[in-house]
Amino acid sequence: MKYSIIPVTPFQQNCTLIWCESTGKAAVVDPGGDLDRILARVQELGLELEKILLTHAHIDHAGGTHELATLRKLPIEGPQKGDLFWIEGLAQQAQMFGFPPVDGFTPDRWLEDGDSVTVGELRLQVLHCPGHTPGHVVFFHDESRLALVGDVLFQGSIGRTDFPRGNHQQLIDSIRNKLFPLGDDVEFIPGHGPMSTFGDERRDNPFVSDRRYG
Repeated sequence: MKYSIIPVTPFQQNCTLIWCESTGKAAVVDPGGDLDRILARVQELGLELEKILLTHAHIDHAGGTHELATLRKLPIEGPQKGDLFWIEGLAQQAQMFGFPPVDGFTPDRWLEDGDSVTVGELRLQVLHCPGHTPGHVVFFHDESRLALVGDVLFQGSIGRTDFPRGNHQQLIDSIRNKLFPLGDDVEFIPGHGPMSTFGDERRDNPFVSDRRYG
């Protein structure tokens, strides 16, 4: 699996383009905005967009979803249905955070823990990881040892849980019981900031390290 990280919106959210080398088919993960930048990268790489994947429905991750889906006639997969209220409130989120007006949408497929999604010939595992939002999901490609974790985990930090229906203990459990068991060697692309590995975070992350919880 190949990937390209495209920071978008004033929040510098790591929108990620993932694609299957053998077919050239691609998915946009978390198109928060700046669609011109995303589509320019798609064209530059000569890829065929197949679908949109969403980790969760905060405005900086999902704000461009309706426009992109309509423009390119793409199905939307994810997040888990616990984030429906966030999707329904996208227009209000846009107003609150100074984003351009956005339209809501209905995912073509809600995702659940244990599901999988495909991109070309690739298959990614879906893990439901609530805490930052109730419907947050993570995408994991075992063969590449790569996870797209949205705002669950960051290098040296974790997702905020002070938003409506956030839950700190759920977030800790998601990270330690769902993500860390995937393996210390797994690299992850967070929703913001630099990449890291689960092993580095288990060792050094002050919020979820083994020193704190081991």
